[in-house]
Formats: sequence, structure tokens, C-alpha cells
Amino acid sequence: MKRSEAFFGIARIPLDTLAVFLALFLSYRLRQGNIDLIPFVQLLDTAKTLPNFSVYLHFFIAPSVILFVVIASVLGLYVLQATRSAWEEVGRILIAVLLWLVAVMTWFFLIEGQLFFSRILLIHSVFFMAIFVMVGRIIVTLVQRSLLHSGIGVRYVVSVGKQKMAESAKQTLVRDVRYAYMGHVASLEAIMKLSSKQDLDLVLQTDPNPESDETLALIDYCRSHHIGYAFLPPVFADVPHLLSVERLGLLPMIRFRPTPIDGWGRIFKCGCDLVASAFLILLLSPLLVVIAIVIILDSGFPIFYISKRVGEQGKGSIRVWKFRSMIQDADKKKAELMTKNHRTDGPLFKIKNDPRVTRVGILLRRWSLDELPQLFNVFMGSMSLVGPRPHLPEEVKLYTPYQRRVFAVRPGITGLAQISGRSDLKFEEEVALDLKYVEEWSLLLDLWIVWRTLVVVFSREGAD
Repeated sequence: MKRSEAFFGIARIPLDTLAVFLALFLSYRLRQGNIDLIPFVQLLDTAKTLPNFSVYLHFFIAPSVILFVVIASVLGLYVLQATRSAWEEVGRILIAVLLWLVAVMTWFFLIEGQLFFSRILLIHSVFFMAIFVMVGRIIVTLVQRSLLHSGIGVRYVVSVGKQKMAESAKQTLVRDVRYAYMGHVASLEAIMKLSSKQDLDLVLQTDPNPESDETLALIDYCRSHHIGYAFLPPVFADVPHLLSVERLGLLPMIRFRPTPIDGWGRIFKCGCDLVASAFLILLLSPLLVVIAIVIILDSGFPIFYISKRVGEQGKGSIRVWKFRSMIQDADKKKAELMTKNHRTDGPLFKIKNDPRVTRVGILLRRWSLDELPQLFNVFMGSMSLVGPRPHLPEEVKLYTPYQRRVFAVRPGITGLAQISGRSDLKFEEEVALDLKYVEEWSLLLDLWIVWRTLVVVFSREGAD
């Protein structure tokens, strides 16, 4: 640990103490003087329940300062080697202030059996505490960064191994002012030569092997020369956001998640699918009935076309519902039309101006209305509103192991590939977009895809 890191880490404690004291002191004086924070507006009456300042200082300010420091410590606001972003730091400060507020209200209501001295004083206290603590952190950060730019407190890092370091990790070391990246070397001998010229703080190994004498020798050298040793995951370096550090008993463990749609993300997405599909089914039910009647009048029964597709994780099959847009024996004529398949870049079957499509089917496909019955698939839990395209079993048999990664999530009515070219996309591009969705899922991405779907449908981009 650098001395400057320890100094600035410890300095945050007295600065927070001063910030909380000033916030509570200022709030008291404002309430005592009946001063409101709203400009040119006076809403406050004379304070009648304020204690004298000596009582307020000893029985409220002093315990509050200690309480806030304890809460901030539990939330990790005094770690000496902070790696979190500025926004995460702000978030933790706000959480600490809110927890302080909850603790104060709980104490007065449940223990003291009375209300706080003044509600506006408490509101002012929360406001000023958040502002003053943030200002203190900003000052510390600016001073620390100024020293880092001068070379004080910089951590000298070198990477070693036959495997090159992941580009994202390299760029972090190059751009972050806290580090001075000395480059990548291939062997322990190069580390020894470099450390004789410059004191090293951290050695990053890119190809750790516990059975390798070279790895063991490197670890022994770092430990005996008091140099920090760490290793980067030799696998999954291309998707670091899908790796999480957990513990298996006392041992740290790096776990890979195929998709962020995991845990609460999955539960929330399923809940949104259920609510949204139920709402859309009720809203669009008159339209669904009209389409069904038009299909019967145009080409008779059946109304729906049910296709077997591969489900989540590539296991089993699901029955995907669509309004029938082709003639009744369309599947039987597929073999006759294979020579006209314009999708020669992969296992998909697609022909332009398909002669099997009915007159009504042309309109249904143009406006994607044939997909509406899939809302029932979403409601029943076999599909999602947003996800990769549902895949046919005969197509999946031809997929490579890489392409099968798209089964990590439920197939969707719409998805990133569908809004990025529809039938005009090459198969490799479609898979790449589906994998991008699988690996970078977020609620905002889902909302954006839904919005783009409406734009694509109504502008008829990529329509057959």
C-alpha cells in the first residue's frame, strides 16, 4: 500500500466528521432563525421545540457524527484502495445519509417515544450532510489526483506471461492516473531485470498455471521481494462483465454467467413479460378476432400456424403460435422450393416472393401482424417479448457450438437482430446481434428494442 493511499483514506474520516458537524450545526441555526431555504418565501413559524444548543450538541450532534461514520464504514466508504466509480461513491454517500435518517427517526419514535425536534431541521440536515460530505470527497479526490499527476502515489504495474493481456485491462492501466503501466514481458527474468531499475508495486500474470514451475517461481519471487502479485482470468477475457467474484467457503471463486439475465434480472424480466403480454392481449383482442375472421374468409381453417421451435438452453421444443399467412400445405411444398432459398449463408430457409403466402398473409407479414399470437407464448412463459429469434430444430442441428450460445435466454417476439435488418441480415450477423443481446442485456436495452420495433414495423424496413 502506498503511504498516500493510507493518508487520503484516513483523511476521509475527519473530513466526514467535519461535514456532518457543519451540516447539523447549520441546520440548527437556520431553524433557530426561522430561515427557509426557498428564496423569498417564509413558511416557518417560530421554533418552539428546539433544545438549547448545548443539549443539541452533546445529545444529538456528537452521537450523529459517530453514527454516520459507523454507517459509512460499513458501506465501504473508507477503503484505502478505492476502485469504484465516482457515481458509485455518490450512491453510497446518499445511502449512508438515508440510513442515518432512518436510524434517527427510529430512535426518537421507538426509543424516546417522541417526534424529532423539528421536521424541517431534519430535512435540512439530510440535504446539507449529503452536499458537505460529497464536497469533502471531491476535495480529497482533486488533491490526490494532483499528486498522482506529479508521480506521488502512483502504482507501478507490469504484466507477464506468454499470453498477451486483454486489451480492456491494458487500456485501464494506461488511462488510469493511479497506475503507471510498465508494459508486458514474457518471463520472470525480465521481471527481475525491470525491478532492479524500478520498484514494482504489482505483477499481473496473464497465463497462471499452478502446476508450472515458472508460475511458482514468479509467485515466490514476488512474495520474497514484497511485490504485489495478481493474475487475470486466462479465459472469458472477452466478456469480463459476465464474470463475478464469489467465495466457495474461504476460497475466492470466479464464476462465469452466460448472460446478465440472471437472478433478479431474470425474475424482473419474466414479471414484465407476464404483465405486458396480458395487457397487450386484452388491448389487441378486437384486432386478433378481426384477423382470425379475415383469414377464414380468405383461405379457410386453420387460423393459426403452430411451429415447433427450440426453447431456452436448447433443450426440448416449444410450440410457437402465429397467424397462418401461407396456404394450408405450405410445409409439404418446402422441399420443392429449396433450390430457390436465397439464404445460402447459413441453415435458414427464406425465399423472396414466396408463392405459398396468401393474399391476407402478404399484409400480415408486411405489418408483422402474423406474430401477434406469440403474445400467448410470452404469457405462458415459453417466450419473451424481447430475445433471440425462435429457431427451428432442423436449423439447430446445423449450428456450430458458438452459434448455440443464443439459447442462453428465452426466444423473443422481437430482438436486436429483428430491428437491425430483418430478413436482409446475413446469418452470421444475426447470430452476432443475438449474442450481443444475450451478453449485454439490460432493461433499457429491452425498452429501446421495443421502441425500435415499432419504428421498423411502421416504416416497413426490411419487409418481405
